[in-house]
Amino acid sequence: MTDRFRPHTGTPRLHATTTAHPNPEDDTVTANHHTTAPRLTDAAAIRALLERGAAAWADGDGTAYGACFTEDATDVTYVGTVYHGGDEIGRAHQALFDSFLKGTRLILDITDLRFYGTDAAVVVTRGDVRKGGTPEQDGKQGKLGKLATYTVVREADGRWRIAAVQKTQRRPLMEAASFRFQPATRPAAN
Repeated sequence: MTDRFRPHTGTPRLHATTTAHPNPEDDTVTANHHTTAPRLTDAAAIRALLERGAAAWADGDGTAYGACFTEDATDVTYVGTVYHGGDEIGRAHQALFDSFLKGTRLILDITDLRFYGTDAAVVVTRGDVRKGGTPEQDGKQGKLGKLATYTVVREADGRWRIAAVQKTQRRPLMEAASFRFQPATRPAAN
């Protein structure tokens, strides 16, 4: 039940069956059950936020990318670098967009979206950074090898922004070995 982001291909869309269900114990909402209209609106706004970030990445625009983050955000890259604040995140990414990441696109596939209260959510994505090609070809270019967990918050201006992101490179062979030799390590949703 996922929906791959495809920046620059039209209006953001929600998967037809993506809905949410409140957990009365902690006020979480998952993207797998029934929801109310405000939650669908918030989910669409969060999806649009991540799509804006992916579009800024594709455009090589560090300023626009950094604007997707809160003033005190934390970005932990998959190599372990930690950036603080939207300005620093944007500045550092501009240097990357001008060199190592020049001409690349960020591809995101939301696997889980959970709300905590009315102004915070956690979004788990699979993704990758690709050079060349088109969004239409992405599904034919293999599996998405990176995972990211985003904490997003609604700020005083009513806009959703990224407060924290942690990126991890997936290691399928190590995962498979762990699952084979220690079956109890296999997550339920795998």
